[in-house]
Amino acid sequence: MRHDILTDVMIIINNAENIGKKNCMVPVSKLVKTTLDILKDKNYIGEFELVEKGVNKWYKITMLGKINKSQAIRPRFSVKSKNIEKWEQRFLPSVNFGILVISTPQGLLTQNEMKKQNIGGRLLAYVY
Repeated sequence: MRHDILTDVMIIINNAENIGKKNCMVPVSKLVKTTLDILKDKNYIGEFELVEKGVNKWYKITMLGKINKSQAIRPRFSVKSKNIEKWEQRFLPSVNFGILVISTPQGLLTQNEMKKQNIGGRLLAYVY
């Protein structure tokens, strides 16, 4: 039984990149789809498509080999837009290298989009 689907997805993506797979399968949810959309927009992954295997639904992700590390952040820390640099230093290896995925009232955003809109949220994951 899965308790945190986003953590499972980030581990699957990280493992697929580490062993050099061309694609991987992850479970379906709205949170996963929005996170994958962000990763695709930032060119960390290629296309992804919905695949149905019996009663189960999965996303088949095409890997591009551009991810060094992807991980979900637990606990989900609350963050303000003016304090985001502290969290960037904590989770990302360098300035302007990688993204933080943050849940906000406007949906999932990266740290740069969050700064522009001057809103807060909760940290979900990071990728670089």
